[in-house]
Amino acid sequence: MDKSLIDDTFAECFSGKYIRALITAEDEETLKQAAYDSTSTPGAVIGRIEGGVESFIDGNKTPDGRIGAIVQYWFGLDDMEKYEVELSYRIRQDVLVKPFTRMFNYTNVSNKIDSINMMKQVGHCGDGYEWIENNYGREMINVPIAVPDFQIENELYYGEGIMGANFWYMCKSKEAVLEAGKLAIDAIMEVEGAIAPFGICSAASKVETNYPWIGPTTNHPYCPSLKKDIGNISKVPDSVNYIPEIVINGIDMDVAKLAMKKSIEAVLDSDYSDDIVKISAGNFNGSLGEYNLNLLDIF
Repeated sequence: MDKSLIDDTFAECFSGKYIRALITAEDEETLKQAAYDSTSTPGAVIGRIEGGVESFIDGNKTPDGRIGAIVQYWFGLDDMEKYEVELSYRIRQDVLVKPFTRMFNYTNVSNKIDSINMMKQVGHCGDGYEWIENNYGREMINVPIAVPDFQIENELYYGEGIMGANFWYMCKSKEAVLEAGKLAIDAIMEVEGAIAPFGICSAASKVETNYPWIGPTTNHPYCPSLKKDIGNISKVPDSVNYIPEIVINGIDMDVAKLAMKKSIEAVLDSDYSDDIVKISAGNFNGSLGEYNLNLLDIF
């Protein structure tokens, strides 16, 4: 691994609240659909839920003995009523509707700040016919539906962790973007407690914008297609044609740092390392996030 490619800069991160949950299902296809559907469309930057799949586990590690997916749902604001509602959309529309799925709390009690009760926003999908029963050593809400029945643990715990850790890998080729990026995501999935909510992300953003109703807009100095047009404003290095970003959320700072380290190593040790010009990171000059993670310090 060529550490000289790592820029002396920092990733700007901030704190957020997270729920780790476990989805189980009868078959792998349904499990993946429920896990990926319910964690898609990251929206923390617009005050909504941000999610990701942490890992997939065997039935010998789940309460009901079926295959499972550990997922995370993050929220960057302090409005817990909104968090509860936004979370319920993901569960009701993307998990409950999948056949034979169940959902369990997976946040460690040692990391618990508080919990969200699932009856009001999810359990009452049973229209008053729902009930609570003890199954799998858990207190479960049973929601009667047409493919009987959806079950979800009555309380999902939430903790506080790190959102927005990130790095950019500046590339010469499309192959490096995709193949090295896949290895980075795989490396993050091997770190317990970490997710990559955007996967391989094509759109680095900035705080200042000409269109505030949209939210964050393109970080134009780092757009390769604008290099000729904006002249000295451009910060795209020579020979760089693509600047993908990997964003990482971790249940604590150590997890976030480890996931960054492992994923950067995966990129620089890949078969496409010759097409990687530089490793850098997104930051806002310290104006947005509470924490700064220097890339060199991680190593």
